[in-house]
Amino acid sequence: MSLASWIWGTAIILCCAFCFLLGRRRRRQGEPPLENGFLPYLGCALQFGANPLEFLREKQKKHGHIFTCHVAGKYIHFLTDPFSYHALMRQGKYLDWKKFHFATSAKAFGHGSIDPAEGNTTENFHQTFIRTLQGNALDALIEAMMENLQYVMLQSRTPKLQANTWVTEGLYRFCCQVMFESGFLTLFGKEFNSNNDKNISSKQETERAHILNALENFKEFDKIFPALVAGLPIHLFKSAHSAREKLGEALLHKNLLKRDNLSELVTLRMFLNDTLSTFDDMEKAKTHVAVLWASQANTIPATFWTLFYLLKSPEAMRAATKEVQSILESAEENISLDDKHISLNRKQLDNMPILDSIIKEAMRLSSASMTFRVAKEDFTLHLENNFYNIRKDDIVALYPQLLHFDPEIYADPLTFKYDRFLNENGAEKTDFYRSGRKLKYYYMPFGTGIAKCPGRLFAVHEIKQFLTLMLSCFEIELVDNNVKCPSLDQSRAGLGILQPSNDIDFRYRLKCL
Repeated sequence: MSLASWIWGTAIILCCAFCFLLGRRRRRQGEPPLENGFLPYLGCALQFGANPLEFLREKQKKHGHIFTCHVAGKYIHFLTDPFSYHALMRQGKYLDWKKFHFATSAKAFGHGSIDPAEGNTTENFHQTFIRTLQGNALDALIEAMMENLQYVMLQSRTPKLQANTWVTEGLYRFCCQVMFESGFLTLFGKEFNSNNDKNISSKQETERAHILNALENFKEFDKIFPALVAGLPIHLFKSAHSAREKLGEALLHKNLLKRDNLSELVTLRMFLNDTLSTFDDMEKAKTHVAVLWASQANTIPATFWTLFYLLKSPEAMRAATKEVQSILESAEENISLDDKHISLNRKQLDNMPILDSIIKEAMRLSSASMTFRVAKEDFTLHLENNFYNIRKDDIVALYPQLLHFDPEIYADPLTFKYDRFLNENGAEKTDFYRSGRKLKYYYMPFGTGIAKCPGRLFAVHEIKQFLTLMLSCFEIELVDNNVKCPSLDQSRAGLGILQPSNDIDFRYRLKCL
């Protein structure tokens, strides 16, 4: 039985006691077409959870570009016309983008409400993330990530990397370990002091063991994350609950204070937790667990899909390798196994349009994010050719996978085309059309508007850094060149980049550096 079926099956059992207490909504005049579904409380949840894209396509064909679905006690108005997306962005007076995210974070990670209106904290979390993940702060993150990626991929793996010897691993497992360990060190620093400690080697091994243990806890917690978002209590999942608590223990302020090179993000968040919140020590730690999850849960599968599609496309591999070599040569950087780290700054990483297109295309094919807004009051939503009445506390949502897989926008949309986001001159392509009209919104894995992921720039840069090192340091190939592309794990639909349903074996060996 799939995880998605188990989650929703459990939800049915929990909600059956309310089946005679909850009535069915009736569509009022001026409201979008309504799909109540057959099950009390759950409504259309099972059909949506099984295959969101096909479910929404079916309803779009039946009702048009806007319709309402009853899903797990919520009424969600799906807006499917990309030319009407801007209508959602300009309704800030009536639509709240924070309410859903605040409630989901508290429910999933176990901290108190981070909504300033609730009185637990006065921190503006979104501004904190923008301040510490963009602008000048991004430069420091890029520098630290490049150093940590080289340590994790080259130095800490030295026992595996024998000359002319192939190492075989699961591709997802490899990406997961490398990106989690490197990202953890970048955000949360190191336990050891590399400048003064004579026993640095043993301490590095101990540190690595702790981080890999945190990775196992992360994976155990992440497995049931869709269930938490769906509203199931974490106490139903004992091992995941234990894993979340262990992650919290590791990120207690007293433990973070023992680490060197904390990122500005974590340092500022610690300060604001201590000065602006009434959270207890574990609640503060769980806000850092939220940061850890947000930094890894989508970046890891995005890294996997990008490298997988590169390995499946010789043409893409040749183009990417040529671009990486050109950038390294122009920067006069040489990769070696010693302690000398190469350094590529943000400008150099931004000057990689081929890698950028490859990452975008991989994310287009694997993204299933959703954009949510909650109605603050009853209001009228004005679209391009019509208007509809929306009730207070209803949700208005966009499901960009409908856009990403639209054959009128992306020819042959299920096929990976590495240069899809490049124009004829090899620069970034931004002109995409539907019905002969240019689209403003055509690529949305990071959301859109004011709620657009504040860490998106760092995420793309760290994937570029990973690919730069993989293509420069290793010979890499799939064990089976004819292996089929793994299917997307639909249990995570709505949460971002979908994970593969199964891992794929690949092998790698060091180039002669």
